[in-house]
Amino acid sequence: MTHRSILASTILAIATVVSLPANAQDAAAGEGVFKRVCSTCHNAAAEGPRKLGPTMHGVVGRKAASVEGFRYSTAKRDADLVWTPEKLSAYLLNPREFMPGTTMAYAGLKSDTDRANVIAYLQTLK
Repeated sequence: MTHRSILASTILAIATVVSLPANAQDAAAGEGVFKRVCSTCHNAAAEGPRKLGPTMHGVVGRKAASVEGFRYSTAKRDADLVWTPEKLSAYLLNPREFMPGTTMAYAGLKSDTDRANVIAYLQTLK
């Protein structure tokens, strides 16, 4: 190996490590959190049994209050937002603080890791 190829390999290895997120998301773990915490009120199917809350299938990138046939709070209908991972994280941390007037009766998912994992799982629901 030449000095140049060793240097290139070293730079590539460092770039790979630096680009990894400090708090890596685990969609499989997020599915477990979803089933334990969210599935009482929400399903993850494109079409499935109607529950208290709307389906979470396709939620990442979806406009808030846009699932056909679901009755949303005025706060959600008026929110004019698209569910990005960042907005979902803020909402899941404390729904009533993020969106005053929401009817979601949930105190929030306080664990940063659980929230990141749930959002990673939600991103797989397309």
